[in-house]
Order: sequence, then C-alpha cells, then structure tokens
Amino acid sequence: MAQTLALKGSKKLLNAWAFYDWANSVYSLVISSAIFPLFYGLLFRTAGIETVTIFGGEIARAPLISYVTSLAFVFIAIVTPLVSGVADYLGNKKIFLKFFCYLGAASCIGLYWFSLEYIYFGLICYFLGLVGFWVSFAINNSYLPDIAYPEQQDRISAKGFSLGYIGSVILLVFNLAMVMKPDFFGITDNGGEIAEIKAMKYSFISVGIWWILFSQYTFAHLPKGYKREGKRDHIILNGFKELRFVWHQLGENRRLKRYLGAFFTYSMAVQTIMLIATYFGEEEIMWGSDNERTTGLIVSILLIQIVAILGATVTAWASKGFGNIKTLVVINIIWAMLCVYAYFLQTPMDFYIAAGLVGIVMGGIQALSRSTYSKFLPDTTDTTSFFSFYDVAEKIGIIIGTLMYGIVAQLTGSMRNSTIFLGLFFLIGILLLLRVNKVKESV
Repeated sequence: MAQTLALKGSKKLLNAWAFYDWANSVYSLVISSAIFPLFYGLLFRTAGIETVTIFGGEIARAPLISYVTSLAFVFIAIVTPLVSGVADYLGNKKIFLKFFCYLGAASCIGLYWFSLEYIYFGLICYFLGLVGFWVSFAINNSYLPDIAYPEQQDRISAKGFSLGYIGSVILLVFNLAMVMKPDFFGITDNGGEIAEIKAMKYSFISVGIWWILFSQYTFAHLPKGYKREGKRDHIILNGFKELRFVWHQLGENRRLKRYLGAFFTYSMAVQTIMLIATYFGEEEIMWGSDNERTTGLIVSILLIQIVAILGATVTAWASKGFGNIKTLVVINIIWAMLCVYAYFLQTPMDFYIAAGLVGIVMGGIQALSRSTYSKFLPDTTDTTSFFSFYDVAEKIGIIIGTLMYGIVAQLTGSMRNSTIFLGLFFLIGILLLLRVNKVKESV
C-alpha cells in the first residue's frame, strides 16, 4: 500500500496507465470501425447471399451483427458492475483487467476462423471481443483517480486517448496495406479464399497480438488495487450491492448526479454515431464504385483517428482555461450542429469534412468526460464501483441509442432522419450540463 501511494502521480505510473489505450484501441479501430465491417460485408457478397440461417430462421447480415452487438452490450452492462464490485472488495482489480484483456485479444485472434459455415463460432468470438474490450476499458478507467491527482487527470486522460489514436492508426495502416496489396506480403488466393479476405483475417490476429504485447507495460506498473476493509461474505452479490451503494451516494452528491444525467444523455448519441458512422457512409454517400466506397471509408476512418489526437489535446487545454463543464457544453453544441450537417451529406467530400469535424469533437468529449467524472467523485478508494456505474450508464445509453436509431431509420426509411433525432440528445445534454455547476463549486 505504501508503495502504491508513493507512486501516485509519478510519470512512470501515469504513462503506464495511459499506455493501455495504445494497447487496446486497435480493437475499437480495426475490429469495430474498419477491417471487420469490410470483411463482414465482403464475406456475404463473395458468397452471393444476404441472409443466413440462425436458430432455424433466416436473418439478414446487417440486423444479425446489430443484434449480436446489442446483446453484447446488455451482457457488458450486467457484468461490469459485478466485476467491479468484486475487484474493489478483494483489492485485485488488476487480475480482472488482465483476464478481460486476454479474453478480448484471444477473441480477436479467433475471428481468423470467422466464416459463414461456422457462423456460430465467429459470432461468439465477435461477442467476446466486445466484452473483453469494454470491460477491461472500464476497469482501466477506474484506475484514474488512484494513479493521478485531480490536477493531472485531464492531461493524462487526454494523453491516453491520444496514444490510443496513434497506436491504432499505425496498426490500421499496416493492415490496410496488407488488404490493398496482399501480393506484396506474399498473400495469395488459396483454397477458394481470395487474398483480400485472407489479409483481413491476418489483421484480426495482429490486433490480438498487439493488444497482449503492449498491455504488458501497463500490467508491470499498475498497482494490484485497493482492498476493502470489513467482512468478505457474499462476494459475488457484492458487485450489485456496490452499484446500489453508488446510486445512494449520488443522492448525496447533487453535482455528480447532475453530471451523470448529462453524460448519459449526450453519450447515448456519441457512442451511437461512432458505431454506425461506417454503415451510414456506406449506404448514404454516393461513392461511385465498390473500390471507391472501400477506399473512401478507410480514408474517413483514418482522418477521424488522426484529427482526434488534436481534438483530445486542444480539449484538455481548453478545459484548463475555461473549465470542464463549459468546454463540454461547447463540444456538445458542435456535435448537435454536425448532426444537422449529416442530414445533408451527399458527396464523398461532404463525408470527409464531416469525418474531420467528428474527429475533433470525438477525441475531446471522450477524454474530458472521463476526467470530469473522476474529479467529481467523493473521497473514496472504492473507485472501481464508481467507474463501473459510469460505464454501465454509457452502455445502457448505447443500447437505447442504437435501438432508437434503428427504429427511426426503419420507420422513416432513411438513416438521415436518425441523425436529426440524435441531435436532440445533444441539445438535452447541453441543458443538463448547464445545471451541473449551479451546485456551487465549479470544475
């Protein structure tokens, strides 16, 4: 314990914590946003089908992956507080961080065998990859108040996201080179499998190896965790008790409660946009040919990641000068305007402009939201339970946001109408943020 306290705020510890973003962000970019969506669509197009038989029924490819994603987030929302409560109670949250890291990485490697013939195995790997990424991400977030002092948290949170963007772009560029020029890497058609698909499968393996390899630096320096005092019975149910305890704590901390309400509202829209942006661009933008569509989407994804580095850095600087809440209000205003702009997108250039603007506010809002919540926490060593509550709010928001987005798109026949709908959540988020600092003390 003494050693952990002595290390708090040290450069080595802060860098080790931030470096986990470098390790695991390759999943969110390569698997969630770039290579896997392209691989998934190409797999069906190559087979000349649009539906598969699952549990005795026919289902189209888009709803199938959407349902698996939603189910994964329901599971994540349940598991995160359970794991977090147990981790805080036993003081061993680094063990849980390692477990879910390795689970996610191994699942990425397992995607190499994703095929229409073994669709169940592939979907399980996709499901567990989501679980491993988001639960380990939540546990790593909970370390922030443990390893950094309040005045350090904005900067190191932004640094973590920046490292994640840089690392994921590096690996994505390498993977895209394999996909676009497979012959250069010695990847050829074999056994009826085209070289492009094989290169994508190798990309999944590279994500798993990268994730495991670079997380070791974080594991070597993070403390084991704080062990709670008192009786240690009902350990399994303790996670849910901790979640209820945090809920009661919110009633005593009006500022934290108001901030969480605002975060839940605007995060619902942010996370939904991040999950569906690629599908929106594929369906609504007039790319021309399939090759132009693939190239255009890849360029847009890279643009978002690169600009997000600048966005996270500028946001950290702005929060220092103007305060966290005022900065978040401005970022939400920009998001709301982007939703209106998205309704009118037509050409690839329109999409590139939107991608650049999304990158700026995406990096900023994620980093600043995390550090602002950390600053509002009460003085406690029970940080994992509080951050699990934060992450559960985010995941429930994703479930609601993606569901409502799909309903609006289905009922109106256009994804464009859903962007306007999401813009309303940012407007509500702005109003809720303006109430946060009315509870005296400001941040």
